[in-house]
Amino acid sequence: MVPVPSGDEARRRRRATVEVKQGLRELGAELTLLNRRVGARLGLKDIDLDCLDLINAHGPLSPTALARRAGLHAATTTGVLDRLERAGWVARERDPADRRAFLVRALRDRNAELLELFAGMNSSVEQICADYDDADLERLADFLRRTADAGRNAAEELAGS
Repeated sequence: MVPVPSGDEARRRRRATVEVKQGLRELGAELTLLNRRVGARLGLKDIDLDCLDLINAHGPLSPTALARRAGLHAATTTGVLDRLERAGWVARERDPADRRAFLVRALRDRNAELLELFAGMNSSVEQICADYDDADLERLADFLRRTADAGRNAAEELAGS
């Protein structure tokens, strides 16, 4: 039998849950600002940087797969890819599995520019992680994965309605 929390315990839990949600909102806002500033330094629009990140993380991708992951219309994706290709961030290559199609691949020689601009944040996260033991980090990683999945599911539900 699961014990029923007392009124004080239930209030503390609700308060802690609210703080987690507020923290996620603040984190989202700060990461958006960081990405906007990185994009400005590189001469990329916000959506271009978002798509470049998706290609780096999941690529090579077909334009259709990129559009789906980014939640963009096909024509918008074409414009993004044109800009990224002109700026030397990506290359379009024939899909070896289907010669009529092509895949978009990030040009890794430009990654040093991205890493340099994100170095301050990456260093800070390393310092923060140093304060936690392995079990804590595993729980945090699980929380973040599950939260990202919840966000993806919510976005998919909105796209379907």
